[in-house]
Amino acid sequence: MRAVCERCGNALTPDGDARICSFECTFCVACADSIDHVCPNCGGELVARPRRVTS
Repeated sequence: MRAVCERCGNALTPDGDARICSFECTFCVACADSIDHVCPNCGGELVARPRRVTS
């Protein structure tokens, strides 16, 4: 999972909110909202990024 938004460059924490497509293009929530949840790289749907379990 990427640590920064691909559009604005803001840092994304592993347990924070982010949006990804099926190719794992990664965007912050604000950027995903501004592009209507459509990935500008592949045209896929941007959905909530799953959270990783920390051990």
